[in-house]
Amino acid sequence: MDESSFILGVDLDGVVGDFYGAIRGIAAEWLDRPVDSLTPEVSFGLNEWGIDEYGGYEKLHRFAVTQKDLFRVMAPIKDAPATLRKLSVRGIRIRIITHRLFLKYFHKESIRQTVEWLDAHDIPYWDLCLMKDKGAVGAHVYLDDSPGNVNLLRQQGCRTIVYTNSTNRDLPAPRADNWKDVERLVLDAFEEWKTGTLDLFGATGFAEGRSASLVGLAGSAGPAPDHKANPAG
Repeated sequence: MDESSFILGVDLDGVVGDFYGAIRGIAAEWLDRPVDSLTPEVSFGLNEWGIDEYGGYEKLHRFAVTQKDLFRVMAPIKDAPATLRKLSVRGIRIRIITHRLFLKYFHKESIRQTVEWLDAHDIPYWDLCLMKDKGAVGAHVYLDDSPGNVNLLRQQGCRTIVYTNSTNRDLPAPRADNWKDVERLVLDAFEEWKTGTLDLFGATGFAEGRSASLVGLAGSAGPAPDHKANPAG
């Protein structure tokens, strides 16, 4: 990986964009139910909304993207675009890594909505990676909310901040409850990378039993290319 820049690997849905807020409104229409009847406290897969008897998550996701422009209309999470602009100005390379090609045969539409949304909200990025295997592209620090993605990235030794929502509250730190937390944690890691100091970012706390493999990863992208991430990160 190019070591001339510090790379922040950023997920979009549930991290930069309010995916769960947006799809909740769309799901209410799809299910023909009042939006207030759909709890905002969901787990990964949205099983709390009873969508299985209507065809399940994939059918809801397809309706949301192809009929309701989900990736274009969702609101950004508070402070996310502004914080990414600040980090970019500091010299941090923003690498968007998202698995929005989840739907077969609708890749063009997913990519179009994604690029239009990023541009509409003036979100800076150097790279846009639409892929399932997030660890393969490399980053010094990852920011994600999917429990499956976070756990797998950490198992690979990737420095990963979990962005808090109802799907991931049981995951260990480091975590960000808001974008002020993101800014602080990323700048701490950036300073560590610049100074070459080891183990200042809580590497020993990423996952139980991982400390031995994580020590010495400062300034390294770390991931081997053949790992799997959750299908809808």
